[in-house]
Formats: sequence, C-alpha cells, structure tokens
Amino acid sequence: MSSPTFPLRTEMDRQRAIQILQRVDLEAGMVWSLREEARSDAQNRRMWSMLRDISRQVDWYGQKLSDEDWKHIFSASVQKQRAVPGLDGGFVVLGVSTRKQSKKWFSDMFEVMEAFAAERGARFTTADRWGIAA
Repeated sequence: MSSPTFPLRTEMDRQRAIQILQRVDLEAGMVWSLREEARSDAQNRRMWSMLRDISRQVDWYGQKLSDEDWKHIFSASVQKQRAVPGLDGGFVVLGVSTRKQSKKWFSDMFEVMEAFAAERGARFTTADRWGIAA
C-alpha cells in the first residue's frame, strides 16, 4: 500500500482517512502518523522578508547580524532552545530547523518578531512588495 499524504480540512477528508485506515492489513507492520500542516511558501517568504528588514535596521549589542543569524535568534526564542558549552570555548545554541515547523509555530515566531521590531522601532517593508499576504 502506498503512503497517502493529504491535508485534513473537511469532513470529506476525514472520511477518506477513515476509509484508508479501514483497508490497512493489521498484520503488515504499518505505522500511522498525524502531524500539523507544515509551513506554507507564503510563510517562508514572509519570514525571510521580516528577517531581512530586521537585519538591516537593528544592531544587536553593537553588531549587525545577518538574516540567518536573526533566524536563529527568533527560532531559539520560540522553541526555548538550550545553549551548551562549545568544544573550543564559547557556547553553541542547539538549533532547530524551520523547514519542518508547523503553521502555528510560524505564527508564534511572527508574533515574537513583530513585538521585537516594535520595541526597537524597526519597520517592515510592505507585504505586497515581497509577494505575500499581510
């Protein structure tokens, strides 16, 4: 049996999933998994445009940080990541990939980014400039 993947948004989708599960051979050693829907392309574009705006406007403890640096800072805030001592001194933040995060996770990160920008007077470029919905 193939591994069907589809969003569950309607009652028809739910019934389709039930029908698939009812056909599963229980002796075949199958595993079933349900997860939150992953980020959308629009959320990804919004994230990078917001990161770009912040990196251009905000100094962080006297340093200009890259878009990627800011991504690590904001994702660490949302994920409540840990920092551990590095092999050669300093610290390493145990990272999280944004690639597989849910839409809900991204909404939380956007809230953190918007609050941070507001506290520091950073302004975001208009959403239509980046091809995303506001």
